[in-house]
Amino acid sequence: MSNANQTTSKPRDHLYKILVIGDLGTGKTSIIKRYVHRFFTQHYRATIGVDFALKVLNWDENTLIRLQLWDIAGQERYGNMTRVYYKEAVGAFIVFDVTRKNTFDSVTNWKTDLDSKVQLPDGSPIPCVLLANKCDQLKESLANNKNMEEYCQENGFAAWFETSARDNINIDEAARALVEKILEQDALLNSEAKKGSGQFSVTLDSNDQKNGRKSCAC
Repeated sequence: MSNANQTTSKPRDHLYKILVIGDLGTGKTSIIKRYVHRFFTQHYRATIGVDFALKVLNWDENTLIRLQLWDIAGQERYGNMTRVYYKEAVGAFIVFDVTRKNTFDSVTNWKTDLDSKVQLPDGSPIPCVLLANKCDQLKESLANNKNMEEYCQENGFAAWFETSARDNINIDEAARALVEKILEQDALLNSEAKKGSGQFSVTLDSNDQKNGRKSCAC
């Protein structure tokens, strides 16, 4: 009886490293502050190098998830340092600004760079969600005029969301979609790695198996 209680009551504790990348001024820091600290301000200094934030999620009664969010400066674009920053990441957001077309044009470069520098243990790309940020402002009709679902499929994005850090639009939803995809990949890869010692995620608990849920559709 006591053994059964022990197994059900001990939650699995996971630590996942998540990258937040994209051009300078797309709102990466604002998104992280809104998601982690629940506030927004216009007065952010540009991130230099990399900054960090931690978000703790009580995913369900058996699962505690810690997201270590790496806020990587836009001016680092495709440089050698990004290889160091990307190491051991298991998921990513790529952010562009819907009011600046050039930031959308850079998205494929960021994705190519990401895929070349970090992979899952089976060699496949890490799950990545595209954020069309500042949707509360006047757009250059990027997200509307392009077939974004087709764009995501062609470029290997798990999902995409129009977001606003200022108005708190789709921030939690986008994060949930990414975590669901990570859990899905985590369960899949760990079941395949049972015979070996391969591990997919950076975890705080050796019991890394869990039931992943389907990712949100684009």
